[in-house]
Amino acid sequence: MAKIKLSIIIINYNGEEYLKSCIESIYSNCNSITFEIIIFDNNSIDNSADLIGQYFSEVKFIKHDKNIGFAKGNNKAVKSAKGEFILLLNNDTILTEDLFGIIKILEKNNNIGALGIKMLDKKKNYAPSVGKFPKPFKLWRISNLNYRSNEFKTGKFKDDNFFKVDWVSGAFLLTKKSYWDKVKGLDEDYFMYVEDVDYCKKLTYINKITVFVPSISFIHFIGFNAKREARLIKGYFLYASKHFNKFEELIAKLCLYSNYAFKKAFKSIH
Repeated sequence: MAKIKLSIIIINYNGEEYLKSCIESIYSNCNSITFEIIIFDNNSIDNSADLIGQYFSEVKFIKHDKNIGFAKGNNKAVKSAKGEFILLLNNDTILTEDLFGIIKILEKNNNIGALGIKMLDKKKNYAPSVGKFPKPFKLWRISNLNYRSNEFKTGKFKDDNFFKVDWVSGAFLLTKKSYWDKVKGLDEDYFMYVEDVDYCKKLTYINKITVFVPSISFIHFIGFNAKREARLIKGYFLYASKHFNKFEELIAKLCLYSNYAFKKAFKSIH
């Protein structure tokens, strides 16, 4: 049996609506590499398990008895992964292109710790999926973490080169398993959101960079709601306590609190 090159990790929570298309897209776009799919299910109450059993019996399906979140779920799934590379992939995504090229980028560049690709929304419009590491005074507004160049605003990149960025979204995050093990995977203090930022930050501590490759893309059926906004702010509170000194942490948390209070007041008025 050929050695597995890539382990694709999917955290699932009631994702029956998306799973079949997601997995079919993997088989369509990973023919050039050996891979495995591991789905970690956070106690879904839909028919996700039956769907996998019916259509994809070769997929490793790990059913958990409660929802333990994104970070813990990925960490548990990766423990059974056999691939040299790990791809964290959201269940509500569709791969649209072959992944062989980006695997080669990681193989040729030992200084790259994580890699992301261009994200498209359900209408196939460009959606930002990278960002800057937080700075305390910037956290009064989460959008301050976005890159401001026209390329990153519009998604119209002039060439096929990869870009050094601070972090890439966990919706599609490719990394080397040896680096994952070295930084001990995702920080399980995060339940959902900002653990991807934290992971890329930890890679910098072992002198690895994160890159963005816009020449290939994937579709993510993303949505934004008040609950996600609150979880983002909570995640950055946690990030501040882990990566800032005490003064920076205080400033960051004041900014985050102001951010949350302003938005809550604005919504109540309107």
